[in-house]
Amino acid sequence: MAICPCGSGAPYGACCEPIVTGARPAETAEKLMRARYCAYVKVQTDFLFETTHPDHRQGYDQKGTKEWAENADWQGLEIVASQGGEEEENSGEVEFIARYRLKGALHEHHESARFERNEGRWFFTEGAIVRPKPLVVTKIGRNEPCPCGSGAKYKKCCL
Repeated sequence: MAICPCGSGAPYGACCEPIVTGARPAETAEKLMRARYCAYVKVQTDFLFETTHPDHRQGYDQKGTKEWAENADWQGLEIVASQGGEEEENSGEVEFIARYRLKGALHEHHESARFERNEGRWFFTEGAIVRPKPLVVTKIGRNEPCPCGSGAKYKKCCL
């Protein structure tokens, strides 16, 4: 049996497939996020629309979503962080990175996705792209310990 594309290591049939096919609802916001990634991989775009909160469906581009799902070579999902969204909660946020190849170039879709539970079912509400943090450069004095960890002074090591 095929391993689930969501990265859990479990078989697809025991992991995200029952959620994507509607056999059972996602228990948590993170499980819905993982199932939505699988829906992109398997081009199950009806599931993506159905799991978008009804209040957030205006402007949903079904054609564009399907084209992206079909044309991307999905490389993997990384869950960066998950806040809330547990079985007893009504809202949650999942930060993730979806990696894919499109027209030969490798891309990363890094997003913080928000979810709400409505009548016992989890729905995606909105997402925000996570931008890279700015590079912080610190000046190192010549007589300070070298940042390489050698224990020598910077001027005698890596300067």
